[in-house]
Amino acid sequence: MALLDIWTERSYTVKAMQIGRPREFDPDEVLDKAMQLFWTKGYEATSLEDLLETMGLSKSSFYQTFQSKHQVFERSIDQYRELMEVTLRERLRHAKSGLAFIEETLASVGGEACRMGRPRGCLFMNSASEFAQRDPAIDKLVREGVGKMTDLFVEAVTRAQKEGEISAKRNPRSLARYLVNNLSGLNALAKAGMDPKSLSDIVGVVVTALR
Repeated sequence: MALLDIWTERSYTVKAMQIGRPREFDPDEVLDKAMQLFWTKGYEATSLEDLLETMGLSKSSFYQTFQSKHQVFERSIDQYRELMEVTLRERLRHAKSGLAFIEETLASVGGEACRMGRPRGCLFMNSASEFAQRDPAIDKLVREGVGKMTDLFVEAVTRAQKEGEISAKRNPRSLARYLVNNLSGLNALAKAGMDPKSLSDIVGVVVTALR
């Protein structure tokens, strides 16, 4: 999912000991850097050395603050969920209609493909594919994230029904799951190299099917 435009700023810092002297850093800032790296490369392809370089931490600071690569990954997924929820809620709040929000969110996949050249997809779905439910902790975080995404689409569909853009006879949660499924598929196709015009055509078909 394209979540590049909105991010919340944090102000607090923590002190970590590094080779006998204190070092100050913003834990959310370094965690965001780790999240971006995992989002781009995946868990297995990201080495500890990659994380240390990207986060700007020594080994001692890393282990004192995060304990392990796996814990950083868990916290990165949780941070991604927060970013996704903040972004989509802001987008829904400013959307001219519920259906416009849905179309804009689906179309953002093609927009990311244009901006980045090499789309990263959705960290939830990427992680689900990489771990294939082998890790209970990651599986739980992914399911929670997908659940939040589904809930947001339920709100959008319900709003669109009140605005007369989607039939009130349709089940909002069923449509929300349909949209999450299509969003996942669009991300997979974008990562596979489908051009933005073709992605846009698919979005048009999905939106038309909702009416």
